[in-house]
Amino acid sequence: MLGLLLCAVCGAAGELHSLRYFHTAMTDPGPGLPWFFEVGYVDGEIFVHYDSTARRYVPRTEWMKATGAVDPEYWEMSTRIAQSNEQVGRVELVTVSRRYNQSGGSHTAQWMYGCDILEDGTTRGYYQVASDGRDFIAFDKDTMTFTAAVPEAVPTKRTWEEGGVAETWKHYLEETCVQWLRRHMEHGKAELGRTEQPEVRVWGKEADGILTLSCRAHGFYPRPIAVSWVKDGAVLGQDTHSGGIVPNSDGTYHTWVTIEALPGDGDKYQCRVEHASLPQPGLYSWERPQSNLVPIVVGVVIAIVAVAIVAGVGFIIYRRQAGKKEKGYNVAPSQDGASSNSSTGSNPTI
Repeated sequence: MLGLLLCAVCGAAGELHSLRYFHTAMTDPGPGLPWFFEVGYVDGEIFVHYDSTARRYVPRTEWMKATGAVDPEYWEMSTRIAQSNEQVGRVELVTVSRRYNQSGGSHTAQWMYGCDILEDGTTRGYYQVASDGRDFIAFDKDTMTFTAAVPEAVPTKRTWEEGGVAETWKHYLEETCVQWLRRHMEHGKAELGRTEQPEVRVWGKEADGILTLSCRAHGFYPRPIAVSWVKDGAVLGQDTHSGGIVPNSDGTYHTWVTIEALPGDGDKYQCRVEHASLPQPGLYSWERPQSNLVPIVVGVVIAIVAVAIVAGVGFIIYRRQAGKKEKGYNVAPSQDGASSNSSTGSNPTI
């Protein structure tokens, strides 16, 4: 389920705008960390936050702080709801531990809900629960049913379906959630509607007879992007590996995609990048490193010139000394009998 929750942040095919809320409760969060926190995302961007340490619902974007973004009582009301969710998290940890017959250890309860507005104007909604990173139970608003992923979730399924929980969630996901998403999109459109072009870099590494080509797109916004490898005009999918779309600290994103090829086929591949900031898909090729002979040639020439200079100077000194000997003069030896030339040595490597 943890992977499913993370993919829910990533978005899905056909999605235009999304609103997600994630809740996490932990029995052993670690020193100094809150045992419960709640985070809200609009189009993959964190915009609100709550945790069990501060116990206040707070904005995480400037547009949420702006006048008119929410009603004056929004923060107080949201804080009370989050504090109630905090208690729900405590109960869920106890209930799940009892269902799985767990007497101790570190355990986690998570739940996510939210809605999407699709490109064709239709909407969809989600409500999913996980335990220790695994599926527990999920809601299908179209069939008004809950699906128990494990036997331990069957009692929950029965209780919720008999208690009218499905009607409550269906109304929230189809009405309330969509209304809030439209409102947040209206007030945050200046920031959420911006575009940042990706910086694309392609490189290759050869080892054990295999050429690994990597394509990295960095610094793009919004989040949706399609990065693929193309060979001879055909898009390759099954043989590629992706690192996912990961947020940067400045609010942009980065991703990478690799593919393995024969060492001699590197020139046949191109990286194809599609993004809202690009007027048309970009194609990027790997440039095979070329041997640069210029520094070697220059080095050889300098060495030859240096040898010539030294030889010339030595010849001049020899002729002078020879002339002195012819006139009866001798060169004075050093005091210790060694050569009179001195050497400073090389500086130590810093």
